[in-house]
Amino acid sequence: MKILFLGGGNMANALIGGMLKQGFSAADIHVIDPGTEARSKLSAAYAVNCHSGAEKIPAGFDLVLLAVKPQQMKEALAQLLGKLGDALVVSIAAGLDMAALSRWLGGHRKIVRCMPNTPALIGAGITGLCALPEVSANERDAADKVMRAVGSTVWIADEAKMDAVTAISGSGPAYVFLFIEALQQAAADLGLTPDQGRQLAIETVQGAAVLAAQSSDPVSLLRERVTSKGGTTEAALRVMAETGVKEGIIAGVNAAEARGRELGKLLGAS
Repeated sequence: MKILFLGGGNMANALIGGMLKQGFSAADIHVIDPGTEARSKLSAAYAVNCHSGAEKIPAGFDLVLLAVKPQQMKEALAQLLGKLGDALVVSIAAGLDMAALSRWLGGHRKIVRCMPNTPALIGAGITGLCALPEVSANERDAADKVMRAVGSTVWIADEAKMDAVTAISGSGPAYVFLFIEALQQAAADLGLTPDQGRQLAIETVQGAAVLAAQSSDPVSLLRERVTSKGGTTEAALRVMAETGVKEGIIAGVNAAEARGRELGKLLGAS
C-alpha cells in the first residue's frame, strides 16, 4: 500500500514508526512537510521519502493521511487537488468535519475522519474513526490498520458524535494528568517527597486502569470493593462528592464537546 503523509509532525512520526513495526514498507511511505528539520528527522529515523511540496510526488497513492493543523488544512490541501485519484483520505485533524475536507478537496468523497489521542505517541492511544458512505469495507480496514499502529480503534457511525469522542478520549489525557497532579499535591501536603508522590500517584492510576480493563465488572463495583464502610476511602469519597468532583468532570466533558462543535463550525466555515 502506497501512503502519503501531508504533515510530518509528532503524530505522523508516531504513526510511521508504528506502521514500520507492523510491516509497512518505508519505500512505500512518502511525506510532504515544508520544514527542513522535520524532513531530516523523518528521513534519518525511518528512511521514508520526504518532500517539501507536492510538485514531485509520484502518482498512485492508495491512502493519503492528513496530519497538518486544522487551521492550516485548507491551504495545505490545495496542493493535492488533481493528484488524489481514487485514494482514501484519512484525516487526524481535530474538529474538521468531512464535509469541509471534501469541499476543500474538490468534492472527493473517500474520506475517513479520525480522532487519536496523545498516548498514541507511545503506541498506547485510542482513536475514534468515522467514514463517509463512499468508503468501502476494504478501505475502512486500511484506515483501521494504519491507526492501530499507535493503539486501539473505535468506529463511530454518526459523525456528529465525533465531538463526544474528542471530549472523552481526545481531551481525556488532560483530565487524567490533572488527577495525577492533584494526588501528587496531596502527597506533598502530607509530607511525602516529590519522587514518592509521583511514583505513588502514577502507578496507582496505571494499576487501577489495568484492573478496570481486565475486569468484566463495572467500574462502579470495583470502586465499591475498595470502599469499606467507615474507612478511609469512604471518607475521601464523601468529601469528593460534597465538593462535586464527579459532577465537575462530567460538566467539563460536556463543555469540551460543546466547544468542539463550535470550533468545527468555525474551522470548516470557509
